[in-house]
Amino acid sequence: MDIGSAVGRRKDLVTDEELREVANWRHSEILGERERTAIEYAEEMSKTPVRVADELFERLKKYFSDEQIVELTASIAYENYRARFNHALNIGSENLYK
Repeated sequence: MDIGSAVGRRKDLVTDEELREVANWRHSEILGERERTAIEYAEEMSKTPVRVADELFERLKKYFSDEQIVELTASIAYENYRARFNHALNIGSENLYK
């Protein structure tokens, strides 16, 4: 979340308030259903083993095109890769998100 949040804020793609809501995404009144569905998908993809329910995938299709789902999936997979890589090598945050 460190570099992603910094880039997102710099390009005005996400606000600090929205970033703070990610931890409370299930009950957020700020994040919309589209955002909450994407976060739920990321959470399910981050589990081992990965098991994304058909019902969740159908909800994704309500908010995202096939191309967007592929891009979202690739981004989540890459962030999982980076997180595991950084944890294995004990690479900490650069505190870009404050």
